[in-house]
Amino acid sequence: MSSSGAEQRDAGLQPERTRLAWRRTTLACSVVAVLALRQVLSGSGSPVEVVGVAVIALIWLAFLWTAHRRIRELAAARPPGLAPRAALAVVLCTLGLAAFAVALISGGADHLNR
Repeated sequence: MSSSGAEQRDAGLQPERTRLAWRRTTLACSVVAVLALRQVLSGSGSPVEVVGVAVIALIWLAFLWTAHRRIRELAAARPPGLAPRAALAVVLCTLGLAAFAVALISGGADHLNR
């Protein structure tokens, strides 16, 4: 392979696959947020549940904003790499939703045992 071939690298369908992966992940995050909201809203409406709804909404909006920015960046001919701040935001959103899911499951299990 010549050096000019390496300089004119054709990304092929890789940016498209990455864009689609971001869309699938956004859809999955949306489903998790809706299910968590449904679980919280079916409760008593206590202040803790209201805070839970607010936290879920903020986490979902942060993830949606980050994913939307990344999807737009991938439309470029030579998309830039994922910024460290964006990667950190995605990790924190994922961990936040996971922690909230654990809290819901453990809280639901306590409720069932009464």
